Amino acid sequence: MVHKPPPSKASGASDTIHHLGAGFRQTGPAGRFEPRLRRLLESRVIRTGEQYRDSIRDGREIYVNGERVRDVGTHPMFKPLVEIRARIHDMAHEAATSDIMSYEEAGERFAIANRLPRRAEDWWDKRRATDTVLEDIGGVVTRVGDETVGEMWSLHDGQDVLNEADPQYARNIAAHISRVIANDPFHVSANTDPKGDRSKPPQEQDPDMLLHVVKETDAGIVVRGAKYETAAAYANQAFVKPTIANWGNDAYSDYAVGFICDLSSPNLKFICRTGFAGRAPAEDYPLANRFDEVDTLLVFDNVLIPWENVLFHRHTKAAAFIRATLHRYSAFAFVQRNLKLADMMIGAALFNARQTGLEREQAVQEKLARLAVYREGINAHLTAAVTLAEPSPGGLLMPNQSLLYCGRVLACSELHHMMHIARELCGGQICVTPDKAAFEAPETRPWLEKFYTVNANWTAEDRRRLLAFARDLLNSDYAGHRLTFQLFAQSPPFAHLAAVWRNFGWDGPLAFVRKSAGLSDRVMPGAAPLAGDPAVRQWFSANPPPHKAAR
Repeated sequence: MVHKPPPSKASGASDTIHHLGAGFRQTGPAGRFEPRLRRLLESRVIRTGEQYRDSIRDGREIYVNGERVRDVGTHPMFKPLVEIRARIHDMAHEAATSDIMSYEEAGERFAIANRLPRRAEDWWDKRRATDTVLEDIGGVVTRVGDETVGEMWSLHDGQDVLNEADPQYARNIAAHISRVIANDPFHVSANTDPKGDRSKPPQEQDPDMLLHVVKETDAGIVVRGAKYETAAAYANQAFVKPTIANWGNDAYSDYAVGFICDLSSPNLKFICRTGFAGRAPAEDYPLANRFDEVDTLLVFDNVLIPWENVLFHRHTKAAAFIRATLHRYSAFAFVQRNLKLADMMIGAALFNARQTGLEREQAVQEKLARLAVYREGINAHLTAAVTLAEPSPGGLLMPNQSLLYCGRVLACSELHHMMHIARELCGGQICVTPDKAAFEAPETRPWLEKFYTVNANWTAEDRRRLLAFARDLLNSDYAGHRLTFQLFAQSPPFAHLAAVWRNFGWDGPLAFVRKSAGLSDRVMPGAAPLAGDPAVRQWFSANPPPHKAAR
């Protein structure tokens, strides 16, 4: 027997739920909320760090180094990131940062990161909040909630697609967006399956290589398989959605499923890679010990997903939609991290050049300038993507898609080149400098003080600290992991370029060449594309000159 999602309790006129200050279209009986959504809206409290820590003490089955983790919040490999996430919550309560990290609506405060973007100012608020967090902690972390929450907004834009399967799915995504705003959970994403032999469909190998539905019940769907997800071991919930595949193939319908997974659900297993924190002294590896985000193979061993958490099911069109639009919002926060990584590389390289007296060398300046060009290229794409933001199909404001995705390609594809330039500027001492213990040992300290002190401004201890920082940024196991993470965390490079292909305005260059070369209209049949620079056209459409606006 096949069970469908529970039907709406009533049909009738559309009600507009003003969910926490952001209008949201919801079908239901006039003047009434579904009971669960009403409870969520009545429990609007912005979280504290301690409440977050308490929320992940739920007995979940976590393994690292082959051993069961009893308390993820205190385990040395997880604690640094748990504390950073707790710090993000607490910053919303502190006088100095409350207005940066949160906003007020109807007498309550809510996290800026979770606010639905409807104005350009909302994106500037989000960018400022992220920058404030990274400045406060003194490093870069990516998977802490503000990046991944935007993926649900993409599905909000696809409500028409969801309604084709069942209107309840659109109501479910509405309820979950409201829940995130109301309760501020640590929300992550789960995309990548183990996949197995990619030359074969899942039906020709172990079907669990792609997460799939094995049963439908009155309570919900039961799923099996696994997903890789950074931070899952210490998050509250995950938006689980299909991996990249041929979603035009109906044979994949069992795998075309998306849902919100409560990470305290029974039958979940968290098998984590070994963290970098605690493997070596923090004085020698200052970044690895503070900012390593632990990745998890999240195993679904017949996990029940309640119907209210199912966002689409056996719907290949929805799977194709979410794969094509998944990062239309979240790419902004993701690319912003590369901006801060660029600042770290520039600072480390320039300090190293300055303390050895090489800053005035033309070759050194040229390399530093290349780092600056990379940094400002990312900055330009982020800034322009908001300045020329576009209305989304669901009534939100999304960053200009072509500019945002081109910025992501720049940020990710050039990162390894920039790390190599920074490594050249820092020099070989980042791989040969002794550790802090040698700088403190009585037998070796005098020699290291002698050879590492350059002048009154650059003593041995400051040089050791700088070189340890640069080593961990550019040369360590952590540095290599971070580079690979930035390359693949929001899908692989070919998918980054595919997003550019889908969103770039190809008709503009074609129309210009058709006119310049004197080609006939036959080469571009159909309606003539708009002429001119699309950025100029968009700007003056939204901001007409005063003499035209007055007419």
